[in-house]
Amino acid sequence: MSENRDIAQQVVDAVGGKENIASFAHCATRLRIMVHDKEKIDQKRIESTDKVKGAFFNSGQYQIIFGTGTVNRIFEEVEKLGIESTSQDDIKSKGKKQGNAFQRAIRTFGDVFVPIIPVLVATGLFMGLRGLLTQDQVLSWFGTTKDSIPPNFLLFTEVLTDTAFAFLPALVAWSAFRVFGGSPVLGIVLGLMLVNPALPNAYAVANGSAEALTMFGFIPVVGYQGSVLPAFFVGLIGAKFEKFLRKRVPEALDLILTPFLTLLVMITLGLFAIGPVFHSLETWVLHGTTFLLNLPFGIAGLLIGFFQQIVVVTGVHHIFNFLEIQLLERTGSNPFNAIITCAMAAQGAACLAVGLKTKNAKLKALALPSSLSAFLGITEPAIFGVNLRYMKPFVMGLIGGAAGGFLASLFHLAGTGMSVTVIPGTLLYLNNQLPLYILCNLVGAGVAFTLTWLFGYRDEPAAAETADGTSSASAGRSSEQASRGTASTAPAAPMASAAANVSAPALSGSENSAASVQPSGRLEIQAPLTGIAVPLSEVPDPAFAEGHMGRGIAILPTEGRVVAPFDGTVAHVMDKSRHALILEHAGGTQVLIHVGVDTVSLKGRGFTARVASGDAVKAGETLLEFDLNVIAAAGLSPITPVLIPDGLDTVLEVEPLAGGEVRAGQQPVLAVSFSSALSA
Repeated sequence: MSENRDIAQQVVDAVGGKENIASFAHCATRLRIMVHDKEKIDQKRIESTDKVKGAFFNSGQYQIIFGTGTVNRIFEEVEKLGIESTSQDDIKSKGKKQGNAFQRAIRTFGDVFVPIIPVLVATGLFMGLRGLLTQDQVLSWFGTTKDSIPPNFLLFTEVLTDTAFAFLPALVAWSAFRVFGGSPVLGIVLGLMLVNPALPNAYAVANGSAEALTMFGFIPVVGYQGSVLPAFFVGLIGAKFEKFLRKRVPEALDLILTPFLTLLVMITLGLFAIGPVFHSLETWVLHGTTFLLNLPFGIAGLLIGFFQQIVVVTGVHHIFNFLEIQLLERTGSNPFNAIITCAMAAQGAACLAVGLKTKNAKLKALALPSSLSAFLGITEPAIFGVNLRYMKPFVMGLIGGAAGGFLASLFHLAGTGMSVTVIPGTLLYLNNQLPLYILCNLVGAGVAFTLTWLFGYRDEPAAAETADGTSSASAGRSSEQASRGTASTAPAAPMASAAANVSAPALSGSENSAASVQPSGRLEIQAPLTGIAVPLSEVPDPAFAEGHMGRGIAILPTEGRVVAPFDGTVAHVMDKSRHALILEHAGGTQVLIHVGVDTVSLKGRGFTARVASGDAVKAGETLLEFDLNVIAAAGLSPITPVLIPDGLDTVLEVEPLAGGEVRAGQQPVLAVSFSSALSA
């Protein structure tokens, strides 16, 4: 279509021309463009372009919102202009180049360690359960003692608790090869070489029961069980070296020479150069961390408890992953976890105080579920949605975190694992520490809640009401919707008589010769997810929050399942990312369900589609499943917009019906009123 071709050309010109485009891709709703020079973008021209619903920078990308369906057509027209599209992997990697060197380094560090955190979480839980099952008090309940535990059972528990850390270099090297573009299998083999049983065991050398090998008369060589930095840099340099070789080795010899040379050169460097150097650096980092945590009078807990959530706001908190892994593999315990848990509980309590104190229904609907999320270990909704918005609750949360962290440091609390915090984190403190763990969290939360209630938040007055009792915001929205409806002249598609709570009132004819718009039906859309329903404006993405993508509601999910909100047809499923889909009702109404914010960057990881485009589905049928832990580990928000896309001429009004807790398929969350063009 020439119109879309013209729009594509206008977009290219407005972002500075072909030469200013480093790469471009698209997701379900928007073009994602990386540019060389931001100053060349003509923002006003972009916003005035036909079909553009908004444009902004986010995650290092210039995102132009077109909406579902339209974005695919514009994307195709841009490609026809001779601009080569880019995969989401490539555009994400280019986004990593944004920010200063320190921020880029931390993001890269996080990309390497985040994928291996789940297995370390599981190992920590195994340690906690083992500690619980071997406690004298617990064993006495079953009339037994430690001596009565079968040795083979203890051996089984050691397999569960020791394997991940014994072969940690293999996990780190694998992930590093994956991030830096090498062959992950080579990373696994290099990591295993670093802990080969033929080498002196690092733990045995540390306790004096074994001696390091001496190579060339002066280089000490040991295994690197539990080490992180040697494996990380072996992976980084090894991936770069492998890519270097692949560009230069003839294709006929590539399969033989490239892996051979990569393994030979990198294990030589790893054992004789990279290993000794970075193992020494790692030791100094551990000593520095231990020194900080051993400061007297709870100073460490006071400082870390106060500043940790500030670090979360900056986005460089992945640096703590390395420190926690080091503590766990060297000491078997993690005092960081206890301190930062208190900081998270405090932010959740500050958010809870706002939610309980406010009379603003909209803020309450956001604050209460956000506080619950914080108590489950994810503080971003509470921090960015509530506490930072009003600032004082955030500060009171910092003070509460310092108070709780202070006590945790005084009591020498230490978890058996990492990345599980607050309520789920209790599983890391089953080895006689649980009462103190609960006390420290209650103190941190109590201080933050009390300070926020008394000094940190003053409720804002409700929105002014119009003479008929409706809020001014609602009146404005109704007026806008009415104006949209009046402009509609397209006939409504036939309504399915029994599907999805659709009612079809009788229609009255018009005596005018011109077509006039009349209501022809109402569709109630059931909750497609279980969770907390909040206003669309609370989605931390301007494309959704400002209504560029359509009207609707958002749900903060507590379960990873999306069900059909009515009988209909799957109009579209994002094939690769599987994070979003469009369902179409027999009456022509479409609903977009977009799981999470920027979850397209996960490339489908954690998402499983149970349907395909074109499938007919029944209300309540599972459409897709997703893993909330994967989304959280990637630092993304799982909040899910459920909306009616703009551009449906038959839709007169979209009315949110629910707020607070909803269950999938059990209650309506949106009501859609239809129009029909009738003539005399």
